Amino acid sequence: MVSPFSMLFFFTLVLGLVLCISSDTWFGAWVGLELNLLSFIPLISSSSNRYSSESILKYFLVQVLASIMIIFSALFILMMVNLKMVFSLSLLLKLGAAPFHFWFPQVMEGLSWIQAIILMTLQKMGPMILLSYLVYDKWSLIMIFTSAVVSAIVGAMSGLNQLYLRKIMAFSSINHMSWMFFAMILSEYCWLLYFSVYCLLSILVIMNFYFQQAYHFSHLVNSSFPLMPKVVSMMSLFSLGGLPPFLGFIPKWFIIQEMIFSNYLYPLLVLLMCSLVTLYFYIRMSISFLTLVFPFSGWVTKDYEGNKIMNMVMITNFIGMLVPSIYMMY
Repeated sequence: MVSPFSMLFFFTLVLGLVLCISSDTWFGAWVGLELNLLSFIPLISSSSNRYSSESILKYFLVQVLASIMIIFSALFILMMVNLKMVFSLSLLLKLGAAPFHFWFPQVMEGLSWIQAIILMTLQKMGPMILLSYLVYDKWSLIMIFTSAVVSAIVGAMSGLNQLYLRKIMAFSSINHMSWMFFAMILSEYCWLLYFSVYCLLSILVIMNFYFQQAYHFSHLVNSSFPLMPKVVSMMSLFSLGGLPPFLGFIPKWFIIQEMIFSNYLYPLLVLLMCSLVTLYFYIRMSISFLTLVFPFSGWVTKDYEGNKIMNMVMITNFIGMLVPSIYMMY
């Protein structure tokens, strides 16, 4: 049951996001980001997780530091001093992109799955759109390009030795940001498509974990759940990793074509190698919970409740099969 308290702050969170996106001044965008921040803090505090207080403090301090950098850089821009690079740094810090990612996995660890969805989707929308306005500045473009390459490497390598699912999803999000940054450099429509598909697939994967009450790698190795939820979870993970013919491959396919046409061959090689690494730990999770069985697991908290969304998830994952056929027809 959703409390009125949570509904109120979620409404103000969305309101701050709309204000940030629709504002035609940097000050208005900053106000929207602050309203978004102050609305998300109470939503985190309602968590029963023992790391909740630590997550609140880390998230608040990092976001306040980024907000201070934004308001000062905007002030200097009004004074005809070009500090757009500082503005870009502050937005990268807000996003949790590498090399400013240090806070993101730790904050994710203190959230419930529903709150993790908000942090990985809605909370990225405002800074990403503001960052897309800065790709035309030379120094901002260099910062975004560098962060994209570093995010790909950090997101892939740091997720290899993780056993906690929330940290795996956090490093996966960092890796996906590298694709979004390159898509942002190449085409506005390209990154909007990638961001939309990323949000959809992240929600599907996290809702599967939520219904299974899985927070650790070992929680997935559980035979008390039916086979179908496990198969759907595997398909969702493959789709999030960009494995063809699932939906997640389609925006990556478009970005690969755009990067080849723009002669970004070496960055593309880095992205593809890191995507293979992320796909490896997705496959490792999938194979483990499909083949390893412990019938008397002590961590089962409730029966699976996600049967109603199984058909929708399966259809969504296989939409990727239709797109190449339509593309070849035209």
